[in-house]
Amino acid sequence: MLKKIRTILALVMFIGITLLFVDFTGTAHVWLSWMAKVQFLPAVLALNLLVVVALVVLTLVFGRIYCSVICPLGVFQDAIAWMGKRAKKNRYSYSRALSWLRYTVLGVFIVALLAGIGSIVQLLAPYSAYGRIATTIFQPLWKLCNNGLAAIAERIDSYAFYSVDVLVPSIGLVLVIAVLTVLVLIPLAWNNGRTYCNTICPVGTVLSFFARFSLFKIRFDKDKCRNCSLCSKNCKAACIDFKSHSVDYSRCVACGDCIESCKFGALHYAMKPGNPSSSSPAKASSHASEPRPTNASSEPAQSSAAADKPDTSRRSFLLATGLIATSALVQEKKKVDGGLAEIKEKAIPKRQTPLTPPGSLSARNMQTRCTGCQLCVSECPNQVLRPSNDLMHLMMPTMSYELGYCRPECNRCSEVCPAGAIKPISHEDKASTQIGHAVWIKKNCLVLTDGVDCGNCERHCPTGAIEMVPSNPDDDESPFVPAVNESRCIGCGACENLCPARPFPAIYVEGHEVHREM
Repeated sequence: MLKKIRTILALVMFIGITLLFVDFTGTAHVWLSWMAKVQFLPAVLALNLLVVVALVVLTLVFGRIYCSVICPLGVFQDAIAWMGKRAKKNRYSYSRALSWLRYTVLGVFIVALLAGIGSIVQLLAPYSAYGRIATTIFQPLWKLCNNGLAAIAERIDSYAFYSVDVLVPSIGLVLVIAVLTVLVLIPLAWNNGRTYCNTICPVGTVLSFFARFSLFKIRFDKDKCRNCSLCSKNCKAACIDFKSHSVDYSRCVACGDCIESCKFGALHYAMKPGNPSSSSPAKASSHASEPRPTNASSEPAQSSAAADKPDTSRRSFLLATGLIATSALVQEKKKVDGGLAEIKEKAIPKRQTPLTPPGSLSARNMQTRCTGCQLCVSECPNQVLRPSNDLMHLMMPTMSYELGYCRPECNRCSEVCPAGAIKPISHEDKASTQIGHAVWIKKNCLVLTDGVDCGNCERHCPTGAIEMVPSNPDDDESPFVPAVNESRCIGCGACENLCPARPFPAIYVEGHEVHREM
C-alpha cells in the first residue's frame, strides 16, 4: 500500500509539472503553477518560508519523500530505474555513502549561491535540470504532435488545434546541456538507481540532515529476516545493508521497493522498531535451515519472453525523423514570399545591457534568484523570452524581439516564476515599468536607405514614445524618421519587432540594469 500511494502521488506531481513546461496555451499554469512553487530550491530563493518549513517538517515526519514524490528529476530517475529493473531484476547492491563528494558539491553550491554565480547553481539544482529537459526536449516533441493534429484538423475544417513554431532561436547551448544531462542520468539511473540524488544533488544532501531524525522509517524485524539480500538488491538508493540489518536514512527516499521485495515480512515502514534483535537459538537454526528464495527458474521464461517482443526502437526512430523532416520543410516554406523572393530572417541586435522581464526588478535580482528552470521561457506566448547563451548569464532568461514583442497586457512569466526572480506584476504596473529604451540606428532605416515612407515604429508604439520628425530639422519636406522619447518608452520591443529593415532592425531596445518606474 505504501508503494502504491507513493507511486500515484509521484505520477500526479510528475505529470503536472511536465504539463507546466510543455503546455504553450497557458491553460496548465492556471491550475498547476503551485507545483513549481513547492519545489525546495525555488521556495528558498523566493523566501517562501511557509513552503520551506512545510517541506522540512514533511521530511522530519516521513523521511525524504520529497525526493521520491515532489521532485520531478527524482521521479524521472525512478521511471528509468523501473525500466532497468524490468530488464534485469535484483540489480542493486549496498554501498557506503560518498559523504566527501556530497558535502563538497553542497559546499560549492552554497558558495556559488552566495556569490551569485547562477550558472553553477542552475547546473546542480534538480528542479532546474528537469526544467531544461522538459523545455528543450519534451516541449518540441509535444509541439510536433500538436502540429500533426492541427494538420489533420485543418483537412476536416476543424479549428480545435493550431500550428505553432517548434524551435526557438538561441536555445542551442541549453539544449546541449539538457541532452548531456539526460545522457548522464539515464545510465546512472538504469544501472545504479539514485546515484545522482545521493552523491551530487545539493537538495538531497540538505534534506538528508533532517531525514536521519524522521519519525517514520524503514525498519528491520530481525526475527523474521533470513538474510536473503533481496532488500539490498532492490534498493535503488543502495542504502540497505542486509548483513547488519541497517538502513542509511540519509539516503533512503522511502520508496517502498524493499518492503515489496521482502518475502518474509521483515521490513516495515513505521515509527517504532520491530521485534527485539535477540532471537532464540531454535529460531536461528530454523532460519538457517530454510531454503533461500531464488529467481533462477523464472529467468529463462523471462528471457524468452523478452526475445519474443518486437523491436520498436527502429520504428520509433524513423517516425521521429519523419516528423522532424516534415517540420523542417514547413519552416523552410515560410521563408519565401509567394515563391518569388526570399525573406531574410531578423538578426539579433547586440545589446550592451541584456533585457530582463518586467517584474524582475534588476539584472542583479535575476542573477541571484533565477534557477534557470526555463518555465518562463516555455510559458511566454510571444516567444520573447529565451535562455541566454552568454557565459556570464548562462541559461538565465533574456529577452529578444525577432518573433514577437512583450505585450503590456501579458504578465504570464511573472505568474509562473517560482523563485521570485520575476515577481508578480499587474498589467497596470507593467505598462509603467521601463525595462529599457529604444535606440534608432540611422544607417539601417529604410526611409533613408531606400527612400520610402515607413513609420511602423510610431504606429505600433503602445506608449506613444516614438514620433516621426523631419530628418533635416531645417527642411519640413525632408524624409520623416523616428525620434524616441526615452522618458515614455517602456522597452516593450514593438518597434523593434515590427521594423521592416533586414537583417538588423533600424530601431532596437537597449536594456536597463535596474528597472525604472514612470
